[in-house]
Amino acid sequence: MPNAIAFLMLALWPVVTVVLFRRLSVQHAFLAAMLGGYLLLPEPPAAFDLPLFPPLTKHVIPSLSCIGAMMALGQLQTLIPRSTAARVLLAIYAVTPVFTVITNTEPVFWGRIGLPGLGLKDAIALPLQHLMHILPFLLAAQVLHTSKDLRDTFIALVIAGLAYSVLMLIEVRLSPQLNMWVYGYYQHSFAQTIRFGGFRPMVFLYHGLWVAFFCFAALIAAVGLWKHDREGDRRKWFLAAAYLAVVLVLAKSLGALLFAMVVVPAVVLLGARQQMLLALVIASVSVAYPALKSIDLIPERVIVERVAQIDEDRSRSISFRFANENVLRDRAMEKPLFGWGSWGRNQILDPRSGESVTISDGEWVIVLGTFGFLGFVAQFGLLLLPLITLWWQFRTRDPGAVSPLSATMALFLAVNMFDLLPNATLTVVTWIVAGMLLSYCDRVRSKAPLSTATDPLTWKPVI
Repeated sequence: MPNAIAFLMLALWPVVTVVLFRRLSVQHAFLAAMLGGYLLLPEPPAAFDLPLFPPLTKHVIPSLSCIGAMMALGQLQTLIPRSTAARVLLAIYAVTPVFTVITNTEPVFWGRIGLPGLGLKDAIALPLQHLMHILPFLLAAQVLHTSKDLRDTFIALVIAGLAYSVLMLIEVRLSPQLNMWVYGYYQHSFAQTIRFGGFRPMVFLYHGLWVAFFCFAALIAAVGLWKHDREGDRRKWFLAAAYLAVVLVLAKSLGALLFAMVVVPAVVLLGARQQMLLALVIASVSVAYPALKSIDLIPERVIVERVAQIDEDRSRSISFRFANENVLRDRAMEKPLFGWGSWGRNQILDPRSGESVTISDGEWVIVLGTFGFLGFVAQFGLLLLPLITLWWQFRTRDPGAVSPLSATMALFLAVNMFDLLPNATLTVVTWIVAGMLLSYCDRVRSKAPLSTATDPLTWKPVI
C-alpha cells in the first residue's frame, strides 16, 4: 500500500503548480507541471477517493492544478477547442458515458457470479472521470499553439528524458526499486521487469513499457531538434539522441525499440510532408484495426511467427494478447454502441472463483468494451483529427508556412496511436501532443497563405 509520502506528493502538487505558474511563462509552467506530475507522482492505488467523485490520481491532479493556477492568475479563458470537428467529437466523448450507464442498469452473471448494474453514482462519476482524463488535450490546445511552443515541447521532452534516464539506469543496475523505496509499494508485477537476463526500469510509472515509450518520445524529440532546429548548436541534440538511444536499448522493451528503428530513420531521411503522409497512414491503420480484425485481415499467425524468430517469450506474449483481444472483442460486440461500462463488466469472469479470465492490454479493446463504438470513435477521433488537419495544412499552405517539427511530432503521435493496439500507453504526453497539434493547425490556417501549387507531387519537401 502507498505510504504517507505518496499521498503527501499528491497533495503538494497543486502548490508546486502554482509556484511554477508564478515563476515561469504559462507555456513552460504547463509543460513542467504536466510532465513533472506524470513522471514523478505515484501511480494508483495512490489516490484521494472522494464520495460521488472519481479518484484523484496522478493522471488528473496535475491537470486540475493547472486549471486552478491559471484561473487564479487570470490566464485561462476557455477549454472549448476552436475546431468544429473537435467540438463534435468532444461532445460525443462527454455524452457517451451517460448512455453507457443508462443501457447498463441490469446486473450481469457468469454462473452464480455476478456484477451489479450501473446506477446514479456511476452516472455522475463515469462522465466526470472521462472528461478529467482528457483535460491535458484541452489545456494544451489553449496554451500551446505556435512554432516556438512546438520547439519548447520537444526541448521539454528531451530534458525530461535525460533527467529520467538517470533513474532508469539506476533501476537497470539495481532492479526496479525506486517506487518501493520512495512510495512504499510496487506499482506492477515485479516478474514483468525481468527481461533478456536483466531488468527493465519502471521508476514511478505504471509499467516498464510506459518508461521505454517515454524514452522513445524523448529520443524522437532529440532527433527532430537535431534535424530541424536552427537556433544554437545542433550537436547537443545529436549527442542527446545518441545517449537516449543507448538508454532505450537498456530499457529492454522490444516494441519501443522497433518503433525507434522505424521512426528515427524516417525523421532523418524524409521531408516533412513525407513524414506527415507516413504518420497519417500509421494512424489510419490504428483506427481501422478493430474493423480489420472483424473481417480477419490482421495476419495474427504470421506476426506471431515473425516475432518468434526474434524472441520466443515476446511471441507467446503477443499470441496471448491476440487471444484475449478476440474474446474481449466478441464480448464488446454484445453491446456495440455504448459498451458495458465500468467495474469490469466488459471482462469474462470465472463462474466459480469470480476472477477475471481475460486481460485487457490494448487501449482500443478497453475503450470498445467499456464505452462501445461511439466511445472508440470519439477518443480515437480526437487523436486522429490533428493528424488529418495538419496533413491538410501541408497540402494547402505555401512551403515553409508549416513548421517541419510539427510533422515529426505528428509521426510520434501516430506511432503512439499504433502502440495503443497492444498496450494502453495513452498518457498525458499523448494528449498534450494531440491538443497542441490541433491548436497549431488552427493558427496556421488563420495566418499562413494558401499555396498556389496545383500538383502536390511537385512540391518540395519542407526540410
